[in-house]
Amino acid sequence: MVRRYGGTVPRDWGLEVAGVITELPEGESAMALTFDACGGPGGNGYDAALIDFLRGCGVPATLFLNARWIDANPDVFEQLAADPLFEIGNHGTLHRPLSVTGRSAYGIAGTGDVGEVCDEVTGNAHKLTELLGRPPRFFRSGTAHYDDVATRVVADLGERVAGFTVNGDGGATLGAAEVRGEVAAAPPGAIVIGHMNHPGGGTAPGVAAAVPGLLGAGRRFVRLSDVM
Repeated sequence: MVRRYGGTVPRDWGLEVAGVITELPEGESAMALTFDACGGPGGNGYDAALIDFLRGCGVPATLFLNARWIDANPDVFEQLAADPLFEIGNHGTLHRPLSVTGRSAYGIAGTGDVGEVCDEVTGNAHKLTELLGRPPRFFRSGTAHYDDVATRVVADLGERVAGFTVNGDGGATLGAAEVRGEVAAAPPGAIVIGHMNHPGGGTAPGVAAAVPGLLGAGRRFVRLSDVM
């Protein structure tokens, strides 16, 4: 990878660059709920209320888990991995934005070169493969920021980069009423991002307030791998 991309200069940086999936395939009327568990200091919590709600409603979701979160929550990880309602995605090894030039996002330093991009992706991919018995299909970086060279590296490593259409909880900063509004307004084909590592925040009650209305309106929910 270093030989292939080491001299390539990125042209774009952000949430929506080439190689990032920001919505479900054209014509798909379902929506995908995705929840990140970032890990590390202040990020190792587990929002059991959110997961219990999804289970109670039979609503599937894709869970992007960071290596540090998995290490801090091994029993919970086993339960989630064994539940067919959920699929497990790769949320990186150290929760870093994915850049080949060291770009940062929200004050979090990004990977500095192609080698560090590979380490961020493959470190957790190897962990997940060992734990799940199969490699993860989807990757989301810490902060969901990328440059267009980094996304090409991810693709060559065998994973698809999952962005989002709707930021459902504002990086786990929104209150319940705001989360409800964002999720309830998500259009058909949307990928909604939220967080499952901040118990007591607005994500669980907001999602719980929005989903029944969507179900009542006939909206289907899918895991990313169900339609891609």
